[in-house]
Amino acid sequence: MSPTTYPGPQPERSGLKTALVAGALIALVAANIYLYVQLDHVRTDLATTRGTLSAQLASLRDASSVSSASATRHIETLQQELATAREQARTLSSQAKTEATARAEQLAKQLAAAQAQAQQQLATQITGVKQEADTAAQNLDTKIAGVSTDVGGVKTQLSSTQSELEKTIATLKSVQGDLGVTSGLVATNGQELAALKLKGERNYIDVKLGKTKQPVRFADITLLLKKTDPKHNRFTVDVMADDKLTEKKDRTINEPVQFFVSKGGRTPYELVINQVTKDQIIGYLSTPKDQVAR
Repeated sequence: MSPTTYPGPQPERSGLKTALVAGALIALVAANIYLYVQLDHVRTDLATTRGTLSAQLASLRDASSVSSASATRHIETLQQELATAREQARTLSSQAKTEATARAEQLAKQLAAAQAQAQQQLATQITGVKQEADTAAQNLDTKIAGVSTDVGGVKTQLSSTQSELEKTIATLKSVQGDLGVTSGLVATNGQELAALKLKGERNYIDVKLGKTKQPVRFADITLLLKKTDPKHNRFTVDVMADDKLTEKKDRTINEPVQFFVSKGGRTPYELVINQVTKDQIIGYLSTPKDQVAR
């Protein structure tokens, strides 16, 4: 069975697509980091505001206790003086009684004024703390609204990136490999490979293999590049898997080069090369999902 010939890669278009998807992924990661930082700032501000309000309430309680104690002592003194004045008013002579009664009325007015002043001071302190609490709550609401806007932006960007990835995946095709097994989706450039990695149905290991004297390990197999033909986009490579050496001769770019590994069962490993140069091949190795690259 003669190998299928595939069209060569389009470097400029492939590079542009790769740059676009890489830029989108980087922007998405940056947006998520920014969102995390913003949420952390809000948590910090909330904790600080709670601490400030707790301290203010504690200060208010202390001040209120001192003010109340002082006002209570003053009021008790006035009450005692008023009681004394009224008692004198009952027992003294007419003129002295009149003076005592006047004194009692004066003390009663002072007592009422002192009580009113104490209530006003307490009300003023409570109003001040409430205003500060309302201001702090408004500031937090503003920050939370800002973070919510950022969340909406991140969701929009994520949706856009996801849509782009879905479009990319939709353009991928299943191709029959060199062993006659229909492969999974085959990526022909960096953007499509990034989409397959995010899709997560198989493991994908980047392959950049030059002509070396010793085989190079990728996952649980080794590869040795024997020959390249950039003009016809062909290459020859030795594959060592399960201590068994297999020569894959004159394979073409974007063709799934398949081989079975005992750990993979009936699902083949696939080597897909997207670019062939004079001394190097570039592509990826795809393994079943239950296989972990080592």
